[in-house]
Amino acid sequence: MTDINGNVYNTIIIGNQVWMQQNLKTTKYSNGDLIGTTVYASFDLDKSNEIKPKYQWAYNGMESNVALYGRLYTWYTIIDSRNVCPIGWHVPTDVEWTTLTDYLTNNGYSYNGSGDKIAKSLAATFGWSKAGTAGNIGYDQTSNNSSGFTALPSGARYPYGGFGGIVSEGIWWSATKNDTTDAWNRSLYNSQSIIERGAWNKRIGYSVRCLRDL
Repeated sequence: MTDINGNVYNTIIIGNQVWMQQNLKTTKYSNGDLIGTTVYASFDLDKSNEIKPKYQWAYNGMESNVALYGRLYTWYTIIDSRNVCPIGWHVPTDVEWTTLTDYLTNNGYSYNGSGDKIAKSLAATFGWSKAGTAGNIGYDQTSNNSSGFTALPSGARYPYGGFGGIVSEGIWWSATKNDTTDAWNRSLYNSQSIIERGAWNKRIGYSVRCLRDL
């Protein structure tokens, strides 16, 4: 699958869903309009008067990070009607993320063979900080990625302008809001064996995985 910038992505079938195997890298919406970025990667959004900022960033403002980790997008960007995903693809809803995790939980992808310890099945076999407990993503990474999802720890970009979490955490937006300030996401951490569902500030920059339309 190719986005409007010409970035090429592998795809993977998991259950009845087709996912991108890499994080989104585009700097344009599917209609060709540019997605903005800040003049300085560390610009403090909290000091601006933007209520619904629509931006993308390379981690730490370094374009060299994009090839492996993709870009980080605010939630307002990923729900824009111009669509950050290529035509025929979309940002998954909270329910669609749950469809993925339920499939893995119910089909033996847990570290224990049953239950919800499915983080290792989603995480890539490289790139994560080491963690010393069996069942965690960072422990024996060669046994990761049985689902083929190939999640990498791409970190986050915070509204005040800081970046953090690269090599230890990966967080992906859903297209579903929780309330006026927060939206649902999914998180993987090197020191955990589960995937977390949380709701965080829509102004944070997180990664995006696109899901093929039915």
